Amino acid sequence: MTDSDPFEEIVAAETDRDPDLAVIEAGSRTLRTQGTSGPQADVPGRPDDPALDKALRDVETELASRWGETKLEPSVSRIAALMDVLGDPQRSYPSIHITGTNGKTSTARMIEALLGAFELRTGRYTSPHVQSITERISLDGAPISAERFIETYEDIKPYIEMVDAQQEFRLSFFEVLTGMAYAAFADAPVDVAVVEVGMGGSWDATNVIDADVAVVTPIDLDHTDRLGGTTGEIATEKAGIIKQDATVILAQQPVDAAQVLLKKAVEVDATVAREGLEFGVVSRNVAVGGQLINLRGLGGEYEEVYLPLHGPYQAHNAAVALAAVEAFFGVGAQRPDPLAIDTVRKAFASVTSPGRLEVVRRSPTVVLDAAHNPAGARATAEAVAEAFDFSRLIGVVGASGDKNVRGLLEAFEPMFAEVVVTQNSSHRAMDVDELAAIAVEVFGDERVQVEPRLPDALEAAITLAEEDGEFAGGGVLVTGSVITVGEARLLLGRG
Repeated sequence: MTDSDPFEEIVAAETDRDPDLAVIEAGSRTLRTQGTSGPQADVPGRPDDPALDKALRDVETELASRWGETKLEPSVSRIAALMDVLGDPQRSYPSIHITGTNGKTSTARMIEALLGAFELRTGRYTSPHVQSITERISLDGAPISAERFIETYEDIKPYIEMVDAQQEFRLSFFEVLTGMAYAAFADAPVDVAVVEVGMGGSWDATNVIDADVAVVTPIDLDHTDRLGGTTGEIATEKAGIIKQDATVILAQQPVDAAQVLLKKAVEVDATVAREGLEFGVVSRNVAVGGQLINLRGLGGEYEEVYLPLHGPYQAHNAAVALAAVEAFFGVGAQRPDPLAIDTVRKAFASVTSPGRLEVVRRSPTVVLDAAHNPAGARATAEAVAEAFDFSRLIGVVGASGDKNVRGLLEAFEPMFAEVVVTQNSSHRAMDVDELAAIAVEVFGDERVQVEPRLPDALEAAITLAEEDGEFAGGGVLVTGSVITVGEARLLLGRG
């Protein structure tokens, strides 16, 4: 590699990336006027058949009676016991396992698109859900049907009860869903599973797979009460998905995190590919509806790849996804040739990442983005500045109480003319008065409006954005939580 090689420049590229996202899906209608922006994705709503809807609600009620996703007992003993009585379905197909703080879901969706373009049947497991619990388990790029979700639960329910009776604690909500996903993938059957961790790595319920490819997206500070107070400590937990003789795809990381991950790779004789060294983004240019990127993969150059997503972080996610799929196919190891460029281009051109800078209305433009930690907010702010030309941007923020809300608000402060703080319906939501107090400290009293109900907050923000007239370039960004974005989508008619 020569000194003039532009690829070296990516070594110093930023590491603030896409935050954890739910699988947030599709449809469009505004609060007061209709408007849409581009094709609509297929989203699972409530079943039309009342009997089927009741059956799904009964399953949801049973699952909700278990420990929620925020109550954890760090062990894989229960999920391992469930897999054992089910006959280890997770070992009947190869898998790609994804951990990290930011970018997991977007990267998982890109990996899924690439594998599908190469005619492999995929299963994808992501969390949390927003509009339908069935979103968590996807086959061939689409959430499983309500009927199949119910059937899968009923099929494994006797085994769940058997394990519950033998364990100190019952299987949790997330553990049961993980078992359902692995069973559904085996039943399909899939050619490959793309699995996103719920939290952490080593004791996450998904970590009963021995993935051939482990992907670590950018690590930042989040869930510090459970994972550790530094990125190095958090990386120690996330390194648990790196298995013996696997290939590890590492996005750019903080130095202490990188050291931990590389040490674990050495301990288990894993092969490592690092963004900025073995693969990465060579160049990117803003394009209509997204960006045109040139990537360097493990097998060579992939030029003029159109990605219909905004922001530098999505280009980096694309590089990580491409390297993961190359590694899965043995590119750079067993085979020297790159993947077919036309197929790669077709796959990336089809990628969607709902809830990430998603426009759901025009005049004024309303954008939904599920950033919920400071790193994600910084990445979103950078992408908004690059992709949109707002003369006046109003924020609608509803956050969870267990997040670094001050850091999130500080990231958005330079770009929001005013902010409307609100509260979503989740029991984890930060009290609106508490959120308002922090917002006033960050923005000043005159720039903060309080609307406890999300519908009122959306109306207020749209009104503020319209103050300068229909063609003045005002906009609204709804952000702060996956749940806030999901509820806003439903209020705006999406899904």
